[in-house]
Amino acid sequence: METLNARGLSYQVLNESIRTLLDNGCRELVLKNVNGQRYIGAGVQGRARLEIYGVPGNNLAALMDGLEIEVFGNAQDGVGNTMNDGTVIIHGNATDIAGYSMRGGRIFIRGNVGYRVGIHMKAFREKNPLIVIGGKAGDFFGEYMAGGTLVLLGLDLQPGEAMVGNFVGTGMHGGEIFIRGQVDTFYLGKEVKAVPPTAADQKRLREIVGDFARYFDLEAEKILARPFTKLIPYNKRPYGTLYAY
Repeated sequence: METLNARGLSYQVLNESIRTLLDNGCRELVLKNVNGQRYIGAGVQGRARLEIYGVPGNNLAALMDGLEIEVFGNAQDGVGNTMNDGTVIIHGNATDIAGYSMRGGRIFIRGNVGYRVGIHMKAFREKNPLIVIGGKAGDFFGEYMAGGTLVLLGLDLQPGEAMVGNFVGTGMHGGEIFIRGQVDTFYLGKEVKAVPPTAADQKRLREIVGDFARYFDLEAEKILARPFTKLIPYNKRPYGTLYAY
């Protein structure tokens, strides 16, 4: 295991150092004192593991293809932007557009997320991206989703605190959203509808929540004791009438 002190390093120098270590065979790398450096893990391929202590900047794991990254802190915008494969585990909160155009891999966030999480997520062949959020989400959750799975658990909310913002699933035309508990219809975009999870959904949720609970040392059965609502799009081409073809 290698350790890299990011204090005072520009994002360019930090990322060059990370790539050099991985290219030279390092498979476990600890990054300490990270403070807003962007693009950590961006475009990196392989099966190495990064542990990050601090707050990574925008586009953590963008275009990543295979790494496991665990963040002991919060993360900024664009976690997993166009991510292809791998796993990101965040022990704090993440801000806006996590999973933007994500096309593979898994992201687990213990806390809350900002706006437009899961926007433009897509699935292709065997790839089915997944984002699990332990807390609450801001407006436009799952906007323009074309594939993949979002799971929102709403843990640790205060009485009367909303789990999700407005316009959930606006423009959604693929994929699925699972929200723990009930969702008032006024939060939903006009392109989505709420349905009960199937038996197959329930089995998959047990596996997903089990993984989430193991990462964050929680009790899966307590989380699963509350039923889920499933959101799916009404159709796969909601704006088809706006175009000639």
